[in-house]
Amino acid sequence: MKKYQTILVLALWGALALWAWTIPSKQISEAERRPLAQKPALSEKFQTEFEAYSLDQFPLRDNFRRLKSLFHTGVLGQRDNNGIYLTNGTAVKQEYPLNPDSVKHAIGRFQRIYEKYLTENPCYYAIIPDKGYYLGKDSGHLTMDYDALYAQLAQGLTWAQEIDLRPTLTGQDYYRTDTHWRQENLIPAASALCEGLGVTPPKAEQFAATPLERPFYGVYYGQAALPMEPDTMYLMESDMLSACTVFDYETGKTGRVYDMTKLDSRDLYDVYLSGARALLTIENPNAGTDRELIVFRDSFGSSMVPLLLSDYGRVTLVDIRYIQPDLLGQFLDFHGQDVLFLYSTLVLNSSGALK
Repeated sequence: MKKYQTILVLALWGALALWAWTIPSKQISEAERRPLAQKPALSEKFQTEFEAYSLDQFPLRDNFRRLKSLFHTGVLGQRDNNGIYLTNGTAVKQEYPLNPDSVKHAIGRFQRIYEKYLTENPCYYAIIPDKGYYLGKDSGHLTMDYDALYAQLAQGLTWAQEIDLRPTLTGQDYYRTDTHWRQENLIPAASALCEGLGVTPPKAEQFAATPLERPFYGVYYGQAALPMEPDTMYLMESDMLSACTVFDYETGKTGRVYDMTKLDSRDLYDVYLSGARALLTIENPNAGTDRELIVFRDSFGSSMVPLLLSDYGRVTLVDIRYIQPDLLGQFLDFHGQDVLFLYSTLVLNSSGALK
């Protein structure tokens, strides 16, 4: 009996090895949203590179990843996989502990921008809580000290007025498979921002929530490797947004608020304002006033800013992860616009990417 078992195991591994060497290498892991290691050339690094290649190109890799995750969570009783846990069908990254030095770094970046450009501008800031703020403690998982984070920002940004978004959101206002919030659920948060800025808040009846046909598999879907249903993404459309134009300083091209060329993008969230962009300006010909707004933001701002446009004739979005702040004076004329710093706790607690 043992002889046949040994033969079966050897045959299985032989078949998998043959499969691995004969099938074309995959370039990208759609689930993990990252490039995969390719077949290495003979060199001094061959052994190390071959190990990475064999792991990335292993046949049925995603299936085995899922089995491993189910084994660790279902059999071994681990509470998370790759730092991500499920609670009521929603994937949440365990963001712990608070990194005060990272928050200090972010405050320093914002302070430098303020001193260089914004001393004559009315300034505001709003912190976007990650899903763990709402779902972590109730599910028994570790969470960062959010109160300490908010206190540190308040102490460091004395030149800006805080707009508190915490009461306007719940855990259900975020995608189940992704980090980001759902645009169709953001009217209360957008209203709080507009009221804080002193402009007309949006109303739900002004928009049509239009679903996209393609299912949305967020970043946590691949990282957790656990069985989850995809999300449905909605666009909050209106005649006002259809008339707006968006200028991309990187490409020199003008587009729309919702970039439908991104429907085939690896990350469907890129439909909102074309995804990661250093510098964009939205022109709103039907604005209620001639006021202007500058938003220093991370990716969460891509789905929020379209809901803030009612009274602003021009809104500029700046992502200092992709542009040096010292270069902004070459592109922007700071002349008293409203300024909003809109950042998630995820970025503030890991702010090394802020230039």
